[in-house]
Amino acid sequence: MLTLDRVAAGYGDLLAIRAVSLEVREGECVALIGANGAGKTTTLRAISGLIPIRAGRALFQGRPLDGLPPRRVVELGVAHVPEGRQLFPSLTVRENLEMGARTPAARAGRTASFDAVFALFPRLRERERQLAGTLSGGEQQMLAIGRGLMARPRLLLLDEPSLGLAPLMVRAIFEIVETVNRGGTTILLVEQNVRRALEVCHRGYVLENGEVTLTGGRAELLGSAHIRQAYLGL
Repeated sequence: MLTLDRVAAGYGDLLAIRAVSLEVREGECVALIGANGAGKTTTLRAISGLIPIRAGRALFQGRPLDGLPPRRVVELGVAHVPEGRQLFPSLTVRENLEMGARTPAARAGRTASFDAVFALFPRLRERERQLAGTLSGGEQQMLAIGRGLMARPRLLLLDEPSLGLAPLMVRAIFEIVETVNRGGTTILLVEQNVRRALEVCHRGYVLENGEVTLTGGRAELLGSAHIRQAYLGL
């Protein structure tokens, strides 16, 4: 579904990623892990068109993403749930969700999308008229994911969904990630909680200093001496 071939991207004169190559197949949940500053968020931003691709190729279902504005990337079927949630705090829960359904296809299926999101997140239904800025951190993360799903994506890019959440809410968020993936949405997950990310994903890539240094299946990466020492503290 998604192919990156030696993609380079960055900010100003700085290249945050230099030669990232990876694949995400339809129906998979794939983890992208690495230390802070490794280039994980930059990779997602390059895929979604928020920053330009300087070199290499990015293909979604065989179509080039290079040079496309973010709205066109969303129209193709890619939704990005950014790090830090980036909600509209002065809008209600429902209004934030509506902002996720801006493409013609998403608007046409908005009623069904609301039903699906509220079934996945009953708490959002209870707070439908509440301002997003007054929600708890966990509720805001639910809303951010729900807003992404309102775009009816084929591929969902999730950037650090457990960041700053209490342990019980972290568990709930990862259960939601599994549920969304089992429902047929392909996921590329960037996550600081390496163990949980690998437990819910089928495969993973390790990003270090702007390049992929290791890849493998769930069991292979969890058993890797490098992963255990560098990321699991074992």
